Amino acid sequence: MRDRAAKLSGKINTVVEGIVAALMLALVLDVWLGVMDRYYFHWQLPWPEVIARYLMIWAAMLAVSSGISRREHIGLTAFVNVIPVRLRQALLIFMDVLTLILFLYVAYYGIGFAQSGAPREAMIFGMSLAPFYAAIPVAAALCCVQILLVLVRDLGTHIDRPPVVDLNQAGGR
Repeated sequence: MRDRAAKLSGKINTVVEGIVAALMLALVLDVWLGVMDRYYFHWQLPWPEVIARYLMIWAAMLAVSSGISRREHIGLTAFVNVIPVRLRQALLIFMDVLTLILFLYVAYYGIGFAQSGAPREAMIFGMSLAPFYAAIPVAAALCCVQILLVLVRDLGTHIDRPPVVDLNQAGGR
């Protein structure tokens, strides 16, 4: 079960990281076009700033689930490291459950938020803002899936089992 959770989390994360990379590439190209337009071509395109904002929001929101999958979010472990192992595992599982509850809350209320964007229109595009507002519930739901998978994968042992770095692959000797 733990291995299947780890594999599924890794596969989902690979797809999400690919999407985030594509969004970041589009963001860089969009900003570059906006700069070139402003200083060289003087086309006065109205949309590069708006597109950049929404690309950045989607990329940042989706990247949260990647941090969950890799357990790379900042954590204060000074207190956790000094308590007994069994209590530490229970505390870490509790923190994962608490995190799951937070993301379930954000996903639930994010749906209403995204729906509130449906009647609103982006002035420049003349289209609904719902696809842009949807970044919140989509990313939160993805975070729920990832936190469930890493909870099953780690079962509160992720601090006791730090990631192993292969020095041959990392450029060491």
